[in-house]
Amino acid sequence: MPGRILVSLFLLLAACAPRGEITIAPEAARVGHVERIYVATNRTPDGRRQEGVSFGRVDVSIPPERKPGSITFPKKGAKADPQRDFLVSEYARFARPADLRADLRHAIAARPVGDRDIVLFVHGYNNTFAEGLYRFAQIKHDLSLPGVPVHFAWPSRGQPLAYAADRDSVLFSRNGLERSIEIATEASGGKAILVAHSMGALLLMESLRQMAIAGKHDTLDRIGGVVLLSPDIDVDVFRTQAHAIGKLPQPFVIFTSGRDRALNLSALIAAEPVRLGSVTDANLVADLPVMLVDVGAFSTGTGHFNVATSPTLLRILSQAQELNSVFSSDVGGGVGPLTRAALHAERAAQIVISPAF
Repeated sequence: MPGRILVSLFLLLAACAPRGEITIAPEAARVGHVERIYVATNRTPDGRRQEGVSFGRVDVSIPPERKPGSITFPKKGAKADPQRDFLVSEYARFARPADLRADLRHAIAARPVGDRDIVLFVHGYNNTFAEGLYRFAQIKHDLSLPGVPVHFAWPSRGQPLAYAADRDSVLFSRNGLERSIEIATEASGGKAILVAHSMGALLLMESLRQMAIAGKHDTLDRIGGVVLLSPDIDVDVFRTQAHAIGKLPQPFVIFTSGRDRALNLSALIAAEPVRLGSVTDANLVADLPVMLVDVGAFSTGTGHFNVATSPTLLRILSQAQELNSVFSSDVGGGVGPLTRAALHAERAAQIVISPAF
């Protein structure tokens, strides 16, 4: 019986993202909406771990014929269709970190003064390079996220039965993500907003903890907010990480769902009541300055990434200024009570979003 439960867990976690590979099609830029994503990665082209971080810039074509939240890859053996498929129209590599920093500064300078943040995204477990990249492009497009996007691609095996190997890759990647955060904050004309999904949230928290222990407070002070999406983290481990970090970046928002089947099974295997991403009781983190956003009402399938995949929730989030302001450091005027609570919280706050929100 335990073996069957374990297999079920892996199969459910495999649904974090659709399978896919990079397909380069320059002509797609004339058809789809292009999202330019900067990339930092410590994975080789075939997905293995590499020491050091390499950098690039990728133009992702978002097809016009799609439902919000969906990602479609070209079928095996079929010709890519820019009307329906996510494609790469241009892929450039940077020889040095300084080249990435210079290109980022150029992109930031071209944006309006109030929109010069960097949004750095960390993907979750069981993601190929293409899946993490396209998912971030999809989120950026569907939520109309402000700022310049940077994707940190760590060496996930991209295999449903490689959960333990991916956790080891998270530990392996702490230095790489730390370096990428440093570059992003150095280049940013505003603040760096850090967003992580699932196991990527564990990587992000470990890197922030490591930076705090090393006394890199100048970098930490340039972080304008943290958003954890369905974080696959033990609650006690998260509390230890948060205390080690000390002054948590604000706002600090955690999207949770008690109906996240993947995290509920993960908790079962670990003999725990919940994972951080399935917490529905704010009392578990009541002493921390964080905001829990319960989106369980929108769970379908495994419910492990409904912030990115639910068309209804995407529409609500894209229109809800209370939550949109989380992704921008420009929180001067017009800030509502929920966001203000998150910015100045000394204890956990919680909101529940329903279809009637």
